[in-house]
Amino acid sequence: MTTLTKDAIKRSFMKLLNQKQVNKITVKEIVEDCGINRNSFYYHYDDIPALIEEILNEQSDALVQVSNKDTSIYEAILTAMDFALQNKTAMMHLYHSASKELFERYLNRIASRTVSEYFEVYFSDEPICDEDRQAIVMYYKSLLVGFVIEWVGSGMKYDLSFQVQRLCELFEGTTEIAVSRCRKK
Repeated sequence: MTTLTKDAIKRSFMKLLNQKQVNKITVKEIVEDCGINRNSFYYHYDDIPALIEEILNEQSDALVQVSNKDTSIYEAILTAMDFALQNKTAMMHLYHSASKELFERYLNRIASRTVSEYFEVYFSDEPICDEDRQAIVMYYKSLLVGFVIEWVGSGMKYDLSFQVQRLCELFEGTTEIAVSRCRKK
């Protein structure tokens, strides 16, 4: 029953977040939408920011799943961006709220895991020291986070998936060059 209640709370919150800004959503609206009482909400969450953090953490865990060498970096990035693409309005509301820090933490976590897992799948057999591996992951993570923040900050007015695909095409092979330089070191 607990899982069902928490899921109902999250669904109601996301529904409301796709309709209005975070600071306009109340616990009363959430519980009315999902048909529970206030005590049930507070049993599971201290407040709305705690609810937001749990949703973002769950999405981070669920979205980043690079499982085989057939997945391109573009596909891995799109998988990580899928939640944002499906919930553009909600993402805009989070970005322009007091929860912006949570949004950016979520974005950094997803980008870091996406790039790290992609790197592990493709370059696990390469003799690269940890510092170089971390530097490469940080570089690509920072690029991805920068692209997404720019996109959200501009109102999500352009097709980010096309931009990411094009950038992946333009810079194809650069990771391999970086890895080969790590080998020479």
